[in-house]
Amino acid sequence: MDMEDGKIAVKLARESIETFIRDGRRTDIVRRTLFDEDMGVFVTINKDKQLRGCIGYPYPIKPLGEAIVDSAINAATNDPRFPPLSIKELAEIKIEVTILGKPEKLGVKPKDLPKEIKIGRDGLIVKRGVYQGLLLPQVPVEWNWDTEEFLCQTCFKAGLPPDCWLDDSTEVYRFKGQIFEEKDGEIVEKEI
Repeated sequence: MDMEDGKIAVKLARESIETFIRDGRRTDIVRRTLFDEDMGVFVTINKDKQLRGCIGYPYPIKPLGEAIVDSAINAATNDPRFPPLSIKELAEIKIEVTILGKPEKLGVKPKDLPKEIKIGRDGLIVKRGVYQGLLLPQVPVEWNWDTEEFLCQTCFKAGLPPDCWLDDSTEVYRFKGQIFEEKDGEIVEKEI
């Protein structure tokens, strides 16, 4: 995705949040070729450099434009960790949009998983039965985790024991993410 599309993605997320919070309606979806492709995406809302909401689609099951609108509204109103965003907070938040690459199942022995993961490049999905957890590529960088801690925290996010990645019945996927964020009044590509 180029910078122009990244700016459009972040503006679409912000407009979707503001339109829904202020007027209770969904915004119109941008019609551009890229935004019609099925892609995974997460919208993150930060306030005072703290997480305020984050929801998205790990898999490419919807056109990107529609997925951004849904994810933005849900991050603002339906993240179970936070109350719905208020109108007053709209001026205080920063929006981040992470466009996800297709998840790739890691088919190595569990003990070799840490060697297959690169901090700052890869996000992780852990699946076991009905349990699933996802952490975006920027998370281990922000928390200064190594690959083993990243695996443990992704298991924990899935509601599983932190060491379940060492079990053959646990599936581990990695994916790449391209991140665009609001910073100092501009939209920039986030380097992690």
